[in-house]
Amino acid sequence: MGNCCLRGSPSTNRVSSNVKSDSPEVQSPEQRAEVSKLPSNPEEVEDLRRDSAANPLVAFSFNEIKLITENFRKSSILGVGGFGSVYRGFITEHPEMGLQPLPVAVKVHDSGNGYQGHTEWLAEVIFLGKLSHAHLVKLIGYCCEDEHRVLIYEFMAGGSVESHLFSRKQPPLPWRMRMKIAFDAAKGLAFLHEAEKPIIYRDFKTANILLDEDYNAKLSDFGLAKDGPVGDISHVSTRIMGTRGYAAPEYMMTGHLTASSDVYSFGVVLLELLTGKRPLDKSRPVKQRTLVDWAVPSLADKKKVLHIVDPRLAADCPQKDAQRIAKLACYCLDQNPKARPLMRDVVDYLEPLQIAV
Repeated sequence: MGNCCLRGSPSTNRVSSNVKSDSPEVQSPEQRAEVSKLPSNPEEVEDLRRDSAANPLVAFSFNEIKLITENFRKSSILGVGGFGSVYRGFITEHPEMGLQPLPVAVKVHDSGNGYQGHTEWLAEVIFLGKLSHAHLVKLIGYCCEDEHRVLIYEFMAGGSVESHLFSRKQPPLPWRMRMKIAFDAAKGLAFLHEAEKPIIYRDFKTANILLDEDYNAKLSDFGLAKDGPVGDISHVSTRIMGTRGYAAPEYMMTGHLTASSDVYSFGVVLLELLTGKRPLDKSRPVKQRTLVDWAVPSLADKKKVLHIVDPRLAADCPQKDAQRIAKLACYCLDQNPKARPLMRDVVDYLEPLQIAV
C-alpha cells in the first residue's frame, strides 16, 4: 500500500483559509449569472433528474413541510450548520405517494446562502436520487418552491458519530462499535468510488457519518460530492471546498480532486476513532492541535501507538487491533496520493477486525 507515515506532513490548518466554513459565501458575477439557470420548481428538478433518477423522490410543497415539522418547532431541531437547520419531523400515511407513517429528518437550507447553498441542495437531490446503498442515508424527497430548498431524509435515531465520540454525557463508544463504524463507512465510500460513474464524496468526516437505531453507519450530506474522473483523466479540478482538518494536502494545494482525497479523509477519521481526539483543537498543546501532525509520527511504532489510543477505552481495545488500525491510517494518510489504498482494499483490511456487536 505504499510508504507508511511520511514525515513533514503539512498541517491542514495552515492551508485552511479557502476551505468551507460556516459563513455565507460571496457570489462572483459568474455565479450570480448561473443562478438564473438553476431549477426553480419541481418540474425543472425532475427534468434534471430524468437521466439518472434511479430512486423515486417525493416533491413536497412547503405547506406539507410545515405540517411535517409542526411549523418548524424549535424543540424539534436536531442540528444547525452553515446550510441552515435540520428538524425532526413525522410523515403521516400518504398512500398516493407510496409513503407509510415514518419519522424523518428535514434539512431546511437558509435562502441567504445563495448560489452555493442552492447548488449544494441540488447536488444532494441529484446524487441521492440516483444512489441506493445500505450505508448511504436514504433521501425520501425534497421541496423546491419559491426560495425554499428543503431535503427530507430517513431519520437516523443514533445521530452522528461525532456526537457520540466527543460527548461528555454519554459513555465512550466501545472499540468494537468503532470498528463497525469504520467498516460500514468504508463500504459506503467504496460503493461511491466504484459506481458506474465514480463519485468523490469530498466531505468525509465524523459529523457526516450517521447511525441508525441499530448503530449501522451511513454517509450523509452529499452537498459537496463531485463526479469523479473517468477514462484517461487523472483528477477533477475544483474550487477548494471541504472541512478543516480532513482535506488531503495535495487537494488543498492544487484543487486536484481524486478518490484518494476521500481516502485521506478516511485516514483522519480512523485517527479520531483510535485516539478520541478531534482533527483540530486549539485547546490542546501547540504540538497536538492538529491531530495528523501529532499522531502520524507514532503510527509506525507498535509501542508508541499504544500511547495515543483513546484512554477511555482502557482494556476494551485489543493492542493488536489498535496497531492494525494505526497501520491502516498510516497508509491512508500517505503524502503520495497514488500510494494510498483503494477503498475496496480498506474494506477487506477492516473485515477481520469485526466483532459481533
